[in-house]
Amino acid sequence: MSPDQILSCLSIDPYAATPKYQQVTSAIQAAIEKGQIRKGDVLPSLNELTYSLDISRDTAEKAYKALKQMGVLGSVPGKGYYIENTQLQQNLKVFLLFNKLSAHKKIIYDAFVEALGPETHVDFYIYNNDYALFKKMLARRKEEYTHYVIIPHFVEGGEQAHEVINLLPKEKLVLLDKKLPGVTGHFAAVYENFEQDIYGALAQVAEELRKYRVLKLVFPHHSYFPAEIVTGFERFCRQYHFAYQVLPRVQVAEIQEGDVFINLVEGDLVALLQGILAEGLEVGRQVGVISYNETPLKRFILNGITTISTDFQKMGALAAQLILQHSRQHLEVPFSIIKRASI
Repeated sequence: MSPDQILSCLSIDPYAATPKYQQVTSAIQAAIEKGQIRKGDVLPSLNELTYSLDISRDTAEKAYKALKQMGVLGSVPGKGYYIENTQLQQNLKVFLLFNKLSAHKKIIYDAFVEALGPETHVDFYIYNNDYALFKKMLARRKEEYTHYVIIPHFVEGGEQAHEVINLLPKEKLVLLDKKLPGVTGHFAAVYENFEQDIYGALAQVAEELRKYRVLKLVFPHHSYFPAEIVTGFERFCRQYHFAYQVLPRVQVAEIQEGDVFINLVEGDLVALLQGILAEGLEVGRQVGVISYNETPLKRFILNGITTISTDFQKMGALAAQLILQHSRQHLEVPFSIIKRASI
Protein backbone atom coordinates (compact mmCIF):
# COMPACT_ATOMS: atom_id res chain seq x y z
CA MET A 1 0.00 0.00 0.00
CA SER A 2 1.34 3.42 -0.95
CA PRO A 3 1.72 6.27 1.58
CA ASP A 4 -1.26 8.07 -0.02
CA GLN A 5 -3.43 4.96 0.36
CA ILE A 6 -2.32 4.61 3.98
CA LEU A 7 -3.35 8.21 4.66
CA SER A 8 -6.85 7.40 3.43
CA CYS A 9 -7.12 4.77 6.18
CA LEU A 10 -6.20 7.15 8.98
CA SER A 11 -8.35 9.63 10.86
CA ILE A 12 -8.60 11.28 14.26
CA ASP A 13 -11.68 12.22 16.26
CA PRO A 14 -11.86 15.96 17.05
CA TYR A 15 -14.38 15.26 19.84
CA ALA A 16 -12.05 12.95 21.73
CA ALA A 17 -10.02 14.13 24.70
CA THR A 18 -7.50 11.37 23.91
CA PRO A 19 -4.14 12.89 22.91
CA LYS A 20 -3.89 13.10 19.13
CA TYR A 21 -0.62 11.19 18.94
CA GLN A 22 -2.35 8.24 20.64
CA GLN A 23 -5.19 8.46 18.14
CA VAL A 24 -2.68 8.28 15.30
CA THR A 25 -0.91 5.24 16.76
CA SER A 26 -4.26 3.51 17.32
CA ALA A 27 -5.42 4.29 13.78
CA ILE A 28 -2.26 2.72 12.31
CA GLN A 29 -2.59 -0.33 14.57
CA ALA A 30 -6.25 -0.71 13.59
CA ALA A 31 -5.34 -0.57 9.88
CA ILE A 32 -2.72 -3.27 10.47
CA GLU A 33 -5.25 -5.47 12.28
CA LYS A 34 -7.70 -5.08 9.36
CA GLY A 35 -4.99 -6.03 6.86
CA GLN A 36 -5.07 -2.63 5.18
CA ILE A 37 -1.43 -1.94 6.07
CA ARG A 38 1.07 -4.77 5.58
CA LYS A 39 4.60 -5.56 6.62
CA GLY A 40 7.12 -3.58 4.59
CA ASP A 41 4.71 -0.78 3.67
CA VAL A 42 6.29 2.67 3.75
CA LEU A 43 4.39 5.15 5.88
CA PRO A 44 3.64 8.77 4.95
CA SER A 45 6.35 11.25 5.85
CA LEU A 46 5.98 13.38 8.96
CA ASN A 47 5.09 16.35 6.78
CA GLU A 48 2.45 14.36 4.86
CA LEU A 49 0.93 13.04 8.08
CA THR A 50 0.92 16.53 9.59
CA TYR A 51 -0.85 18.06 6.59
CA SER A 52 -3.37 15.26 6.00
CA LEU A 53 -4.55 14.91 9.62
CA ASP A 54 -4.16 18.62 10.51
CA ILE A 55 -1.86 17.90 13.44
CA SER A 56 1.44 19.38 14.53
CA ARG A 57 4.74 17.89 13.41
CA ASP A 58 5.58 17.18 17.05
CA THR A 59 2.38 15.13 17.34
CA ALA A 60 3.20 13.15 14.20
CA GLU A 61 6.76 12.55 15.38
CA LYS A 62 5.54 11.45 18.82
CA ALA A 63 3.11 8.96 17.24
CA TYR A 64 5.79 7.36 15.06
CA LYS A 65 8.21 7.26 17.98
CA ALA A 66 5.62 5.45 20.12
CA LEU A 67 4.99 2.89 17.36
CA LYS A 68 8.73 2.38 16.97
CA GLN A 69 9.07 1.72 20.70
CA MET A 70 6.32 -0.89 20.39
CA GLY A 71 8.30 -2.63 17.67
CA VAL A 72 5.72 -1.85 14.98
CA LEU A 73 7.83 0.58 12.94
CA GLY A 74 11.34 0.56 11.63
CA SER A 75 13.13 3.54 10.15
CA VAL A 76 15.90 4.23 7.68
CA PRO A 77 17.76 7.55 8.01
CA GLY A 78 16.82 9.79 5.11
CA LYS A 79 14.11 7.42 3.85
CA GLY A 80 11.51 7.50 6.62
CA TYR A 81 9.41 4.92 8.43
CA TYR A 82 8.09 1.51 7.36
CA ILE A 83 6.05 -1.31 8.93
CA GLU A 84 8.46 -3.74 10.55
CA ASN A 85 6.05 -5.94 12.50
CA THR A 86 2.37 -6.76 11.95
CA GLN A 87 2.12 -9.40 14.69
CA LEU A 88 0.41 -7.13 17.18
CA GLN A 89 -0.51 -8.22 20.65
CA GLN A 90 -4.28 -8.19 21.17
CA ASN A 91 -4.57 -5.13 23.42
CA LEU A 92 -7.39 -3.74 25.49
CA LYS A 93 -9.29 -0.90 23.85
CA VAL A 94 -11.26 1.27 26.28
CA PHE A 95 -13.94 3.88 25.66
CA LEU A 96 -13.64 6.24 28.66
CA LEU A 97 -16.46 8.77 29.14
CA PHE A 98 -16.22 11.42 31.90
CA ASN A 99 -18.87 13.97 32.84
CA LYS A 100 -16.26 16.72 33.25
CA LEU A 101 -12.54 17.29 33.58
CA SER A 102 -11.41 18.69 36.92
CA ALA A 103 -8.42 18.26 39.21
CA HIS A 104 -10.13 15.28 40.81
CA LYS A 105 -11.17 13.67 37.54
CA LYS A 106 -7.58 14.02 36.32
CA ILE A 107 -6.42 12.01 39.34
CA ILE A 108 -8.89 9.26 38.38
CA TYR A 109 -7.76 9.35 34.74
CA ASP A 110 -4.04 9.26 35.55
CA ALA A 111 -4.44 6.38 38.02
CA PHE A 112 -6.66 4.45 35.59
CA VAL A 113 -4.32 4.79 32.61
CA GLU A 114 -1.21 4.06 34.66
CA ALA A 115 -2.72 0.91 36.18
CA LEU A 116 -3.80 -0.39 32.76
CA GLY A 117 -0.30 0.05 31.36
CA PRO A 118 1.07 1.39 28.07
CA GLU A 119 -0.28 -1.46 25.93
CA THR A 120 -3.88 -0.41 26.54
CA HIS A 121 -5.50 2.03 24.16
CA VAL A 122 -7.89 4.51 25.80
CA ASP A 123 -10.25 6.79 23.83
CA PHE A 124 -11.17 9.57 26.26
CA TYR A 125 -14.30 11.71 25.90
CA ILE A 126 -15.96 14.42 28.05
CA TYR A 127 -19.66 15.29 27.82
CA ASN A 128 -19.78 18.22 30.29
CA ASN A 129 -22.76 16.85 32.27
CA ASP A 130 -24.86 17.26 29.09
CA TYR A 131 -27.18 14.29 28.55
CA ALA A 132 -27.74 15.06 24.84
CA LEU A 133 -23.99 15.10 24.22
CA PHE A 134 -23.55 11.95 26.33
CA LYS A 135 -26.12 10.13 24.20
CA LYS A 136 -24.57 11.42 20.96
CA MET A 137 -21.06 10.31 21.93
CA LEU A 138 -22.19 6.79 22.71
CA ALA A 139 -24.24 6.61 19.53
CA ARG A 140 -21.49 7.87 17.21
CA ARG A 141 -18.70 5.59 18.41
CA LYS A 142 -17.22 3.85 15.38
CA GLU A 143 -14.64 1.61 17.03
CA GLU A 144 -15.34 -1.70 18.69
CA TYR A 145 -14.11 -1.56 22.27
CA THR A 146 -13.24 -4.22 24.79
CA HIS A 147 -14.60 -2.05 27.62
CA TYR A 148 -16.80 1.01 28.22
CA VAL A 149 -16.01 2.99 31.38
CA ILE A 150 -18.61 5.65 32.15
CA ILE A 151 -19.14 8.31 34.83
CA PRO A 152 -22.92 9.03 34.73
CA HIS A 153 -23.54 12.52 36.15
CA PHE A 154 -25.98 14.94 34.50
CA VAL A 155 -27.21 18.43 35.33
CA GLU A 156 -30.59 17.66 33.78
CA GLY A 157 -32.24 15.34 31.29
CA GLY A 158 -30.44 12.20 32.39
CA GLU A 159 -33.54 10.34 33.55
CA GLN A 160 -33.28 7.99 30.56
CA ALA A 161 -29.51 7.55 30.70
CA HIS A 162 -29.90 3.98 31.93
CA GLU A 163 -31.71 3.08 28.72
CA VAL A 164 -28.76 4.30 26.64
CA ILE A 165 -26.26 2.47 28.85
CA ASN A 166 -28.34 -0.72 28.75
CA LEU A 167 -27.65 -0.92 24.99
CA LEU A 168 -23.98 -1.65 25.75
CA PRO A 169 -22.72 -5.21 26.31
CA LYS A 170 -22.77 -5.62 30.11
CA GLU A 171 -19.65 -7.78 30.15
CA LYS A 172 -17.80 -4.72 28.77
CA LEU A 173 -19.35 -2.10 31.07
CA VAL A 174 -17.72 -0.43 34.08
CA LEU A 175 -19.75 2.28 35.86
CA LEU A 176 -17.46 4.71 37.63
CA ASP A 177 -18.10 7.02 40.60
CA LYS A 178 -21.87 6.40 40.67
CA LYS A 179 -24.16 3.40 40.29
CA LEU A 180 -27.08 4.43 38.10
CA PRO A 181 -30.55 3.06 38.93
CA GLY A 182 -32.10 1.19 36.03
CA VAL A 183 -28.85 -0.22 34.61
CA THR A 184 -29.47 -3.94 34.49
CA GLY A 185 -27.37 -7.04 33.95
CA HIS A 186 -24.05 -8.26 35.24
CA PHE A 187 -21.62 -5.34 34.93
CA ALA A 188 -18.68 -3.92 36.92
CA ALA A 189 -18.78 -0.78 39.08
CA VAL A 190 -16.50 1.34 41.25
CA TYR A 191 -18.61 3.84 43.11
CA GLU A 192 -19.16 6.25 45.97
CA ASN A 193 -21.97 5.73 48.46
CA PHE A 194 -22.93 9.40 48.51
CA GLU A 195 -25.55 9.24 51.27
CA GLN A 196 -23.52 7.11 53.66
CA ASP A 197 -20.26 8.90 52.86
CA ILE A 198 -21.35 12.34 54.07
CA TYR A 199 -23.21 10.84 57.02
CA GLY A 200 -20.17 8.86 58.14
CA ALA A 201 -17.74 11.73 57.61
CA LEU A 202 -19.79 14.17 59.68
CA ALA A 203 -20.29 11.55 62.39
CA GLN A 204 -16.52 11.41 62.83
CA VAL A 205 -16.42 15.11 63.75
CA ALA A 206 -19.76 15.36 65.53
CA GLU A 207 -18.15 16.44 68.81
CA GLU A 208 -16.09 19.18 67.12
CA LEU A 209 -19.29 20.47 65.49
CA ARG A 210 -21.13 20.81 68.83
CA LYS A 211 -19.60 24.24 69.41
CA TYR A 212 -21.55 25.58 66.41
CA ARG A 213 -25.23 26.48 66.15
CA VAL A 214 -26.33 25.54 62.61
CA LEU A 215 -24.96 23.23 59.89
CA LYS A 216 -25.45 24.62 56.37
CA LEU A 217 -24.97 22.52 53.25
CA VAL A 218 -24.37 24.58 50.09
CA PHE A 219 -25.98 22.44 47.39
CA PRO A 220 -26.43 24.35 44.10
CA HIS A 221 -29.63 24.13 42.08
CA HIS A 222 -29.22 22.48 38.64
CA SER A 223 -26.20 20.59 39.91
CA TYR A 224 -24.85 17.23 38.79
CA PHE A 225 -24.17 16.34 42.43
CA PRO A 226 -26.35 13.40 43.55
CA ALA A 227 -29.36 14.20 45.75
CA GLU A 228 -28.19 11.41 48.08
CA ILE A 229 -25.69 13.91 49.52
CA VAL A 230 -28.58 16.00 50.84
CA THR A 231 -30.31 12.88 52.17
CA GLY A 232 -27.21 11.80 54.09
CA PHE A 233 -26.63 15.32 55.43
CA GLU A 234 -30.20 15.66 56.68
CA ARG A 235 -30.15 12.18 58.22
CA PHE A 236 -26.99 13.05 60.17
CA CYS A 237 -28.42 16.34 61.42
CA ARG A 238 -31.64 14.73 62.60
CA GLN A 239 -30.01 11.79 64.32
CA TYR A 240 -27.31 13.90 65.99
CA HIS A 241 -29.79 16.70 66.80
CA PHE A 242 -28.21 19.55 64.83
CA ALA A 243 -30.15 22.49 63.40
CA TYR A 244 -29.53 22.59 59.66
CA GLN A 245 -30.23 24.31 56.35
CA VAL A 246 -29.66 23.42 52.69
CA LEU A 247 -28.72 26.52 50.67
CA PRO A 248 -28.42 26.86 46.86
CA ARG A 249 -25.57 29.38 47.13
CA VAL A 250 -23.45 31.35 49.58
CA GLN A 251 -24.74 34.82 50.44
CA VAL A 252 -22.95 37.13 52.85
CA ALA A 253 -26.22 37.87 54.67
CA GLU A 254 -26.51 34.17 55.55
CA ILE A 255 -23.04 33.99 57.15
CA GLN A 256 -23.43 34.28 60.90
CA GLU A 257 -21.38 33.39 63.93
CA GLY A 258 -22.13 29.82 64.96
CA ASP A 259 -22.58 28.50 61.41
CA VAL A 260 -20.78 25.55 59.84
CA PHE A 261 -20.75 25.56 56.03
CA ILE A 262 -20.26 22.39 53.97
CA ASN A 263 -19.54 23.31 50.36
CA LEU A 264 -19.32 21.12 47.27
CA VAL A 265 -18.14 23.51 44.55
CA GLU A 266 -14.68 25.09 44.53
CA GLY A 267 -16.04 28.47 43.43
CA ASP A 268 -18.44 28.48 46.38
CA LEU A 269 -15.52 27.94 48.75
CA VAL A 270 -13.83 31.12 47.51
CA ALA A 271 -17.06 33.12 47.88
CA LEU A 272 -17.66 31.63 51.33
CA LEU A 273 -14.20 32.49 52.67
CA GLN A 274 -14.41 36.00 51.21
CA GLY A 275 -17.78 36.48 52.90
CA ILE A 276 -16.56 35.21 56.28
CA LEU A 277 -13.57 37.53 56.22
CA ALA A 278 -15.74 40.46 55.06
CA GLU A 279 -17.94 39.91 58.13
CA GLY A 280 -14.87 40.00 60.37
CA LEU A 281 -15.41 36.42 61.56
CA GLU A 282 -12.73 33.87 62.31
CA VAL A 283 -12.74 30.54 60.50
CA GLY A 284 -12.49 27.61 62.88
CA ARG A 285 -13.66 29.55 65.92
CA GLN A 286 -16.73 31.60 65.01
CA VAL A 287 -17.60 29.95 61.66
CA GLY A 288 -16.76 26.40 60.58
CA VAL A 289 -15.89 25.33 57.03
CA ILE A 290 -15.86 21.83 55.55
CA SER A 291 -15.08 21.43 51.85
CA TYR A 292 -15.69 18.52 49.50
CA ASN A 293 -12.70 16.98 47.73
CA GLU A 294 -9.15 17.14 49.04
CA THR A 295 -6.61 19.28 47.17
CA PRO A 296 -3.06 20.24 48.20
CA LEU A 297 -4.02 23.92 48.44
CA LYS A 298 -6.62 23.24 51.13
CA ARG A 299 -3.86 22.16 53.48
CA PHE A 300 -2.59 25.73 53.62
CA ILE A 301 -5.61 28.05 53.20
CA LEU A 302 -6.29 29.80 56.55
CA ASN A 303 -4.16 27.25 58.43
CA GLY A 304 -5.96 24.39 56.72
CA ILE A 305 -9.48 23.64 55.44
CA THR A 306 -11.18 20.47 56.70
CA THR A 307 -12.10 18.25 53.75
CA ILE A 308 -14.29 15.24 53.11
CA SER A 309 -13.25 13.28 50.08
CA THR A 310 -13.23 9.95 48.35
CA ASP A 311 -9.92 8.37 47.29
CA PHE A 312 -9.85 9.36 43.61
CA GLN A 313 -6.56 7.63 42.90
CA LYS A 314 -7.92 4.37 44.29
CA MET A 315 -11.08 4.79 42.22
CA GLY A 316 -9.09 4.91 38.98
CA ALA A 317 -6.82 2.04 40.02
CA LEU A 318 -9.76 -0.17 41.04
CA ALA A 319 -11.54 0.42 37.71
CA ALA A 320 -8.39 -0.68 35.88
CA GLN A 321 -8.09 -3.69 38.17
CA LEU A 322 -11.61 -4.86 37.31
CA ILE A 323 -10.78 -4.67 33.60
CA LEU A 324 -7.47 -6.50 33.93
CA GLN A 325 -9.04 -9.22 36.07
CA HIS A 326 -12.15 -9.55 33.86
CA SER A 327 -14.20 -8.96 37.00
CA ARG A 328 -17.77 -7.69 37.32
CA GLN A 329 -17.59 -6.82 40.99
CA HIS A 330 -19.16 -3.72 42.52
CA LEU A 331 -16.54 -1.99 44.66
CA GLU A 332 -17.26 0.89 47.03
CA VAL A 333 -14.44 3.44 47.26
CA PRO A 334 -13.34 4.54 50.77
CA PHE A 335 -14.38 8.00 51.92
CA SER A 336 -12.59 9.97 54.61
CA ILE A 337 -12.48 13.27 56.47
CA ILE A 338 -9.30 15.21 57.06
CA LYS A 339 -9.67 17.42 60.14
CA ARG A 340 -7.95 20.79 60.03
CA ALA A 341 -8.20 24.17 61.74
CA SER A 342 -11.35 25.27 59.87
CA ILE A 343 -13.63 23.48 62.34
